[in-house]
Amino acid sequence: MPPSMALRVNHALPQVHRERLLHFGREVRFPPDTRLFEEGGHADRFWIIQHGTVALDMQVPDRRPPVVETLGVGDLVGWSWLYEPYAWQLGAATVTQVQAYEFDAVGVRLLCLDDAEFGRSVEHWVGRVLAHRLTAARALLVSLHTPHETEGPR
Repeated sequence: MPPSMALRVNHALPQVHRERLLHFGREVRFPPDTRLFEEGGHADRFWIIQHGTVALDMQVPDRRPPVVETLGVGDLVGWSWLYEPYAWQLGAATVTQVQAYEFDAVGVRLLCLDDAEFGRSVEHWVGRVLAHRLTAARALLVSLHTPHETEGPR
């Protein structure tokens, strides 16, 4: 399920809040097939993709981790940094070379506390992303546990 354009940072945050957030980030680059985080790990940072793609995956017993969603330019990678217990709920790996803004979670949470309007804007955005990702994960789990009919006549 592709992310909604409305969830991408350029559409989700008012310009003043987007500029404030991006000013706090630092540019990073990752080669293809780089694990950004593992499900269950400590969520101490997050990213906004400038170029490239990142696949979100989840642990499923006795299976290779299936991809929940593939993210691209303007997408938020990671939401677990905002909500206690600050543990990644999914895993993430780069599919292509990625250039992104990287953010320190504690620093951004402090910015949110310092400026209530900025904080509400960021929390609303991340909450919408969370709801979208939950829907994508649910759809994936349903598809994994739904018997698939074989094609062709019986």
